[in-house]
Amino acid sequence: MSALLKNYARKKISFVRGKGCYLYTSTGKKYLDFVQGIAVNSLGHCHPHLVNAINQQSRKLWHVSNAFVIKEQEKLATRLVKNTFADFVAFQNSGAEATELAIKVAKRYFYSKGFPAKNRILCLNNSFHGRTLATIFASGSKKMTEGFGPKVGGFDHFDFADHKALEKKINKNTAAIMVETIMGEGGIKVIPDYCLKGLRKLCNKKNILLILDEVQCGIGRSGKFFAFEYSKIAPDIVPIAKGLGGGFPIGACLMSKKVGSCMVPGTHGSTFGGNPLAMSVGNAVLDEILKKGFLKKVQSLSKYFHNELKGLQAEFPNVIKEIRGSGLLIGLKILPDQNLFIKKLLENKLLTIKASENVVRLLPPLNVKKQNINEAVVILKKVCKNFK
Repeated sequence: MSALLKNYARKKISFVRGKGCYLYTSTGKKYLDFVQGIAVNSLGHCHPHLVNAINQQSRKLWHVSNAFVIKEQEKLATRLVKNTFADFVAFQNSGAEATELAIKVAKRYFYSKGFPAKNRILCLNNSFHGRTLATIFASGSKKMTEGFGPKVGGFDHFDFADHKALEKKINKNTAAIMVETIMGEGGIKVIPDYCLKGLRKLCNKKNILLILDEVQCGIGRSGKFFAFEYSKIAPDIVPIAKGLGGGFPIGACLMSKKVGSCMVPGTHGSTFGGNPLAMSVGNAVLDEILKKGFLKKVQSLSKYFHNELKGLQAEFPNVIKEIRGSGLLIGLKILPDQNLFIKKLLENKLLTIKASENVVRLLPPLNVKKQNINEAVVILKKVCKNFK
């Protein structure tokens, strides 16, 4: 009997090695991995540049306290600021931690301006911001919060696409609106560019902050470094993680100078956040993603993949209801039972993962090849035939 806590419904399968788009079991079975740690392995498994970065740094220095200057951290922060809207970066270890910091910064900002009661965050119902107590109540999902009372206060909610409800919920105590630019666990629901522009204008008008959670959709996943870049707006705070480490635990919270200036020594900290080993891996990931033409290729391959999936939808309208997402963050809203569909894909050696609203997520690495996409499409077609 396993000594592990039973908080995961794990599939009875285990992998011993990975390379690029593929995972291998101890018996040599090969699986096409379109989960990639849930949009984490941005460059696939065991990318040579990342392996080399870990090897080199591990021989020099793993961990040192943030009480000292960490040059690898300074380098990664500088590169993130140079290539984004941000002026300041604070490193964490996960998306949940990065989002917790985003919430703290928003509250602290108005406190520093003399408005301590301006401390509530307005969020989308059934969103996903992490598994800590604060972030599950920010998400507002009964499934996530049940049994974890008393309720963590400070959060108000509105429904996706309900703009009137959003405006009504804003009051004198609202500090920020926090949304995922593309809802991941919530069903791969993209907030349209015109809505993001509207949110920015609304935040400016009401003197509140805009937090865009790009933990899952950021770091090139959408075809842009950040998904909100398509709307040509600038948020105030952006928590990131997942793809930044390419499989190594890294989180970060990016923010403007206006907002970040309120965080003085003692207002936040992280024992492991920004350690030299993690920062070396993060820099190696950026080496690849920031290469000239890399994101253009992501856009091109994602367009090809979306077109192929639309072809399947046309062929199997009783199986695939909708193609969702942006870039290589893709969701298939299907009509058959979600768990059974994913099981059939697994039996055909394609790894996928579910999301809300009966959506199957397809999350290949950003350096996926066309032949890998074609392989996935062949398997999807084969499985769709079982559900006609």
